[in-house]
Amino acid sequence: MTYLITTGRIITGLFFVLAGINKVLNYAATQSFMVEGGLPLAGILLPLVILLEIGGGAIIMINRGKLATVLTAIALAVFTFATNLLFHRFWELDGLIGRLELSLFFKNLVIIGALLMIAGITYGSARAQKSPP
Repeated sequence: MTYLITTGRIITGLFFVLAGINKVLNYAATQSFMVEGGLPLAGILLPLVILLEIGGGAIIMINRGKLATVLTAIALAVFTFATNLLFHRFWELDGLIGRLELSLFFKNLVIIGALLMIAGITYGSARAQKSPP
């Protein structure tokens, strides 16, 4: 069972690391997309997003500090939820693009679920290790 949890943690963390690398490689386009999406502070926010995605994804994958992993998973879940509300507003769109945004919205909900499970499992295992026999 531990191998399944570790594999899920690596895949989830890698998702964010690769997303952050993609933003670095396509910095100007990503910044423009953020501005078009209604974030006028994209110049300040984009480096923070990249740091959260690459650093946070790495923390999730490595899982060295239990508290760091729990807090990072929760931070990434909040970030992903905010991303959903800001950039995947399927309710404002019609046709194919609306259906695409709905799919992306639900994909992100699954990622949020995975992050919350990682936080819960990590917190639970940390508590179990501290419990007296």
